[in-house]
Amino acid sequence: MSNRYLIVGLGNPGKEYTNTRHNVGFRCADALVQAYHLSYDRKKQSKAKYADGTIKGKRVLIAKPQTYMNLSGSSVQGLVNFYQIPPEQIIVIYDDLDLQPGTLRIRPKGGTGGHRGMTDIIQKIGTQDFPRIRFGIGRPPGRMDPAAFVLRPFSSDEERLITATVERVIQTIEMWLTDGIDAAMNKYNGSAEDIATREAQQQAQRQAQHETPSQQRQQHTEPNVNAQNPQPDQSIQD
Repeated sequence: MSNRYLIVGLGNPGKEYTNTRHNVGFRCADALVQAYHLSYDRKKQSKAKYADGTIKGKRVLIAKPQTYMNLSGSSVQGLVNFYQIPPEQIIVIYDDLDLQPGTLRIRPKGGTGGHRGMTDIIQKIGTQDFPRIRFGIGRPPGRMDPAAFVLRPFSSDEERLITATVERVIQTIEMWLTDGIDAAMNKYNGSAEDIATREAQQQAQRQAQHETPSQQRQQHTEPNVNAQNPQPDQSIQD
């Protein structure tokens, strides 16, 4: 069994696909490589561009299959077999039409959700018991064909949100490597608003736990100023 972790970003090769919604997996892989000052090897392995390095003290392989999305499985299978990587040390990042832009769904295992790239990976490596990050790209407007929609770029209004979400994927990967997938799920699942709400609730809980009993009693027994200093009766006396 290998001590490497395999991080796979899904997408389509070619400049014409670079900034499309379907390629958010590639975009996250590139951002992770850049964040840790790694570089892709000049040679492909198992039909994938890959970068070999260390993140948070763990040996990682960051891969972008160059087989086109729907045939990603053969590339992932080749890397898994060559490096003898167990399923729990694989994580796949891919786009999801059913999630709003900026939303992440992190899971330790699961089905394909109709994603053809994931379908091919599961078929080729023979298991669905590996972590994955679904990156929301939104639904197409009106009656637009989803196949055409995923090949469109994000709007200028969406771009700022997507950039922030890519950063959140990096943080998810880091926590997965150090603390496991359950910790990453609890921290980063959902939208940015969901995370902010959870953090506020957790902060309130921590604050309540650190209050002394006397502080808690004081909050419930604050003196009534008006009761201590009654106002004079201003009613007219006959």
